[in-house]
Amino acid sequence: MNKSNCKAEVEKAQEGIDFTKKTYTVELTTSKGPIRLQFFPDLAPGHVKNFLGLCKVGFYDGLIFHRVIEGFMIQGGCPQGTGTGSGGYRIQAEFNATSHQAGVLSMARSDDPNSAGTQFFICHEPATFLDRKYTAFGKVVDQESQDTVNKIALTKTRSEKPIEQVVIEKAVVKETAK
Repeated sequence: MNKSNCKAEVEKAQEGIDFTKKTYTVELTTSKGPIRLQFFPDLAPGHVKNFLGLCKVGFYDGLIFHRVIEGFMIQGGCPQGTGTGSGGYRIQAEFNATSHQAGVLSMARSDDPNSAGTQFFICHEPATFLDRKYTAFGKVVDQESQDTVNKIALTKTRSEKPIEQVVIEKAVVKETAK
């Protein structure tokens, strides 16, 4: 897969997603432990569908958490591992009232509100200054997942980049009937 231009593959992977009939979760297997995620399709359906599509095509497999800020968040989803890459497309913002508390999953973006694509972040601690400015679209489901986020957030960094790579080994989508 061409990770710098994967819009068509992601759109194809999204075809079977149906929020009315199924509930979706994702498990990120990382080099520091599992992060299990649940989603808010009623608040940010485009973002949830995008993330699920990216996971289904294996986009996140092998990528690193390229930006880590203790007390704030961990960020991944850049195919270059630098924070400058994307999948070659952008999605529309879906700002909502979800507060950016510890464990909340949100999309990273540039100054343009409609510039999210593949990069995401998970809050290590509350970051309410991001509320209604970034699209929150899910959260970790359990304490073990938050413990993994916390371990990653405490990784030693240089200029916000982990010195020892923290890898997303695999992202697996799970579907259950409603």
